[in-house]
Parts: sequence; C-alpha cells; structure tokens
Amino acid sequence: MKRWLIIGAGDVAQRMMPLLKHRVRLFALCRHPEKAHFWRQLGAIPILGDLDDPKSLTRIAGVADGIFHFAPPNMTGTKDIRTRHLISALSRCHSVPQSIVYISTTGVYGDYQGQWVNETTPTKPTSSRAKRRVDAENQLRDFARRTGASLTILRAPGIYAENRLPLNRLKEQLPTIQDNEDSWSNHIHALDLARAAILSMHQPFNSRVFNTVDDEPMQIGTFYDMLADFFDYARPQRLSRNQVKNMISEISWSFMAESRKIANMRLTQELGFSFFYPSVLSCLSNLKK
Repeated sequence: MKRWLIIGAGDVAQRMMPLLKHRVRLFALCRHPEKAHFWRQLGAIPILGDLDDPKSLTRIAGVADGIFHFAPPNMTGTKDIRTRHLISALSRCHSVPQSIVYISTTGVYGDYQGQWVNETTPTKPTSSRAKRRVDAENQLRDFARRTGASLTILRAPGIYAENRLPLNRLKEQLPTIQDNEDSWSNHIHALDLARAAILSMHQPFNSRVFNTVDDEPMQIGTFYDMLADFFDYARPQRLSRNQVKNMISEISWSFMAESRKIANMRLTQELGFSFFYPSVLSCLSNLKK
C-alpha cells in the first residue's frame, strides 16, 4: 500500500479522508499536538512538525511515496519559505517522494481585465500573496526535475462550501462594485477540490498545471447578490470601484481588484474530472433539498 503524507491538514484534506483511507496509508503533518488525536480518528498517522521550524521536520524524510502539499505560504515576503523548508526536509533521504500534488491559486495569473485565461496564460502576480505561490510552484518544479518526481499543480480560486460562505460580509453590509465596472471571479467547492487532488495522484506528467475551477465564472457582485437572495439578506449596495476600494480593507480589496475568467478544459478533458458542484448555484440548490 502506497504511503502519502498530507502537508497542510485542513478542510480540503479532511474531505479527502473518507475517499482515501482504505486505498493508501496516510500520514498528516500536525503543527499542534492537540490535533494529533483528531487526525488519528480520521484514519491518518499524525507526525508532529511545523513548516516554520525546519528542525521539527526531520521525521518526514523518507516517510512517504507521495505528498499532498496544501499548506499556505508564510504571511509576508515574496518567497515561500515554508515550501523551501519542506523540500529541504524531503531531500535529506535517498528515498524521496515520487508524486506531489500541490494546491496553488489562480491569483498567480494577476489581472486580465475579465478576459479568459488558461494554463498556458503567462503568470503576472501582483500581490505578495500570489508571488509567494509562484515561488512555491517554481521550487516544486525544480525539485521534480532533480528527483524525477511527478508534480501536479492545482490552481484553485475562491474555495467555498456550505460552511465556508462569506456571509459575514453580507451581515456587515459591505458594498460591491457596480455591474459595468465589476470584476469576474471563479470558484471551486472544497469537496470538488479534494476529489481533483485524489484524481491527480497518479497522473503521469512530470509537471502539469490544472485550473481547478468550476464551470461558471461570475461577477463578484452577482455572487453576493445570489447569496443574499438565498439566505434572505439585503443585497449589497453597488458602488463605483473607487468608492468600494476606499470603504473596505486592503486585504478584502485584493480579492476584488483582479478580474479574470478561468477556463477548466484541461481539468475536465485531460484528467476526465466531473464536478459534484459545477457552479455555486448548484451547491445552493442542493441545500434546499
């Protein structure tokens, strides 16, 4: 039975567990000792370690045939130091992982002013957060070239689920951008992202990127209007881009400023992926049942 190590044991990894625990032997890197029992109950063998503390990662060398790397980068700078620590730890043993699945972000594309982009579109990250993701992708590509490992990069947009909807924004009555200036965004349900990661475990390419987005790009204002209508909140006020930018936090604006429509044909045609939730509306409709 193959051994896979989860780095970044969060919501997406939890959704993978029922689908994987009888197919592979799973390990999970746990930053907090109190989480070890939780992951053991889910079916993974916990390994205590912290990507911010390289000395704590000695126990992961040689443990796994494959790596699910779902951990976010450090919070500052333009380089992903956590991925650097991970690669360094994995390289300490002659037996290195032969498969890596990394969840990146569609933010690496930057702003394409509402145009369609695909995996061949050049990356042009504008935020430090997206630059860290590009750095992580490049580090992993270099590791894969050196070791012959198979690398899959899943570029994910806004991850949502029934318990991961931005309802607080509606409660706070924060404005959105008027239609003629609004940004286009993309989404993926957390369960579909987990399923895509599993499907990617055995893809044969040395290094391959897949836009892991659903079938329906939406303008951000339309998305919040849909949520407001479904949960009986007042629709957000629509204002100009400059007005909205001046009324919300810098972090919130960073998610609204860029506009792009992401194509997913490589995911659906090459990997043969089919969505449980091809759109946000399909998820909300399922809640009514």
